[in-house]
Amino acid sequence: MHIETHSHSQYYRTMRKILTMLLMLAPVAMLAQVKLATVDVQAVFNAMPEAKVATEQLNAASAQLKAEYEMMQDEFNKKYAAYQQIALDAGTPQTIKDRRVREIQEGDRDIEKFLAKSKESLETQKQALEAPIYDRINRAIKLVGDEGGYTYIIDVSRTPVAYSGTGAIDLTQAVIGRCATLR
Repeated sequence: MHIETHSHSQYYRTMRKILTMLLMLAPVAMLAQVKLATVDVQAVFNAMPEAKVATEQLNAASAQLKAEYEMMQDEFNKKYAAYQQIALDAGTPQTIKDRRVREIQEGDRDIEKFLAKSKESLETQKQALEAPIYDRINRAIKLVGDEGGYTYIIDVSRTPVAYSGTGAIDLTQAVIGRCATLR
């Protein structure tokens, strides 16, 4: 299951904030030297062994939930097929037909609840598994930034950069290296 975390409106709000920040910093840049660099946090995350383990755990949980969903769906389909057999039978009492309809409706509600709880469960597990990894990445970025005297480090995986010239400083590999030394 993939869960998208940013909408287009969030993207445009973020871009507006960045542009506003850069415009506000323009006069400051004239007074003091601004040292700017980039890092691809997603590439750093993907390079970390813990990220692979987290992804494997999430995939295993997702597979279990999918198997349970398929079992519930099969049970629902059987109940629906059984109902279809008696629905048009004039000899079947209405109380039996009504009970079967309620069973089908309950089954449908159960499936919907299960899907919602599954999505929530996976998201909670994802956050719990990824939080310490991103914490380590953020600590590494701060250390690399402090050591290099950088004023700003922009995460290009979250904030698109309109242009990056040949002189742009990419700290991704330095951050990957620093993450390896942190625990």
